Amino acid sequence: MMKRWQYGKRILLLLTAFSLLLLSACGREDLSVMNPQGPVAQGQLDLMKLAITIMIVVLLVVFAIAAYVLVKFRRKKGQTEVPEQVEGNFKLEVIWTVIPLILVIVLAIPTVGQLSALGKDYTKDENALQVKVTAHQYWWEFSYPDLGVTTAQDLIIPTNKTISFVLDSNDVIHSFWVPSLSGKIDTNFAGDDDTKGTTNKFHFSAPNEGVYRGKCAELCGPSHAFMEFKVKSVSPEEFDNWVASMKAPAVLPEDEMLAEKFRSACLTCHAVGDQGTAVGPNLTGIGNRESVASMLLNEREGQEGASVEDNMKQWLHDPQKVKPGNKMPDPIDLGLTTEEIDAIAEYLASYKLDYETNSAD
Repeated sequence: MMKRWQYGKRILLLLTAFSLLLLSACGREDLSVMNPQGPVAQGQLDLMKLAITIMIVVLLVVFAIAAYVLVKFRRKKGQTEVPEQVEGNFKLEVIWTVIPLILVIVLAIPTVGQLSALGKDYTKDENALQVKVTAHQYWWEFSYPDLGVTTAQDLIIPTNKTISFVLDSNDVIHSFWVPSLSGKIDTNFAGDDDTKGTTNKFHFSAPNEGVYRGKCAELCGPSHAFMEFKVKSVSPEEFDNWVASMKAPAVLPEDEMLAEKFRSACLTCHAVGDQGTAVGPNLTGIGNRESVASMLLNEREGQEGASVEDNMKQWLHDPQKVKPGNKMPDPIDLGLTTEEIDAIAEYLASYKLDYETNSAD
């Protein structure tokens, strides 16, 4: 017979495994699908709950039947005859077939309905905000074709409005994911006709104002884990103000020598306002953004982080250390001095757009 300490050892192992399972579900609340902040995410969570409920019910029933059979029909002392065999029992076979079929139907009906709703194409809907998402190694570009605005890293959207997305990639396959607002969807390489992948479309909306964290959910290179972005949901009035601010003429450094350095070293790849080339991320209003290089969080109310200027300096002085494998050239190699890099970082940190009606900036 098994000794008591052996029972205790097994129970301890089971408790340890159960604890590890619970801890594996812990993480940041803003990256949890269990905290939906929009109708799309809520519908997906409801499907998960339904599927898990069905699974638990089936599990409990199976274990209950197994326990009953083990107790009721266990071999009794002195029993040597073979128990009655019930294979081929027509009634039992009908029950085992009908019950799973009913469960599948119960799960299939809301699943089909949800998939139909999620697959609806809003690209021709005049009431939806059209956004083109282009993924890069390792940043996100957001274009609003109907508004003539392009930005990066912070996706600004109005509350209570359907956002219709068309998604592509500029290099490898990435995956666009905002856990609080929607599920994942791939961005495929947007090459020529021979190499072009499927252009994916989907939609979501955010009823409440707030900032929602997004991530790339497809392994795309050394800095895949650092390829984050933010979705910032603002009031319709603030959104209109933001669009107008983005279209305003560029504000360059007051120092003419620094402005010329900025033009020659930075605006060949980046754009601010109506100046520059949009090869890299658009820098217009970068001082308002939630982060620098997607991972250096800026200090905000309710959010820990460093100042925008400090984060900007950290990024510009060593881009590869912050985000290995990215395509940002080292500013030193572009002919900028340490003092000029600091001055450009200060300028960009102060480049803010006045669109938030309750902003203290």
